[in-house]
Amino acid sequence: MSKPVISCEFFPPKTEKGVNTLQQVQQALAVLKPAFYSVTFGAGGSTQDNTSDAVIAIQQQASTTGIDAAPHLSCVGSSRERIQAMLQTYISHDIRRIVALRGDLPSGMRDPGDFRYANELVEFIRAETGDHFTIEVAAYPEVHPQAMNADIDLENFKRKVDAGADSAITQYFYNIDAYLYFVERCEKAGIDIPIIPGIMPINNYAQLARFSAACGAEIPRWLRKRLEAFYDDTASMQAFTLDFLTDFTDQLLHQKVPGLHFYTMNKIEPTLTICQRLKLTG
Repeated sequence: MSKPVISCEFFPPKTEKGVNTLQQVQQALAVLKPAFYSVTFGAGGSTQDNTSDAVIAIQQQASTTGIDAAPHLSCVGSSRERIQAMLQTYISHDIRRIVALRGDLPSGMRDPGDFRYANELVEFIRAETGDHFTIEVAAYPEVHPQAMNADIDLENFKRKVDAGADSAITQYFYNIDAYLYFVERCEKAGIDIPIIPGIMPINNYAQLARFSAACGAEIPRWLRKRLEAFYDDTASMQAFTLDFLTDFTDQLLHQKVPGLHFYTMNKIEPTLTICQRLKLTG
């Protein structure tokens, strides 16, 4: 079985301690030889400057590490001029990959700005920069929480692909059949870009439950009940989830997925151990 393309996702640090921690995480996960490290932004596109600082720092080390940086770029509530300026900043730092997202409108803001949807952002990036960037977009195997239904969600995804997306990273999921069915539907719709499964390590059940409620990622009932049963026994829960996620990732690999994208939450574990167990290091 050939080694899949691996990528790791971080959120931008806000403090000096956070910057140091993230550097340690990046160094530890470098043994996975990921194709890129991506960096998110805060709610409503906030912390975009922190995102820029983080990806530039990663890209400056790319000649040594071989790991490229990919900023997450949110368009909602933004202007063409601001997006254009950010693209030029990334080009000037030799960043060649972008995760293009709509993002959520900040609380209290009613004007969506010059871009309403991610496909409009993808189209703009292509018009402004040609083929300079490899563009990643988001995919939702269990349907975007704001989509009216699965068919409309698939149509929206296809618009991003038709606008020029090169690859897609899914929202995390814990039901492999949901991913496989989504990929099958994409193929039938003529979508042929790689759709890379996003994997969310489980470090904290309460936090995961909040995330899942907001983004529409389902925690299967059996898994939710198992996690709830651990109560405050964090060590036992983490041992269980490490075994579960290792098996889950192994099952994905046997489906010959085009890659693996780990939502690290700026932590070394359990991403590193999962990959070590599956011999994905080096």
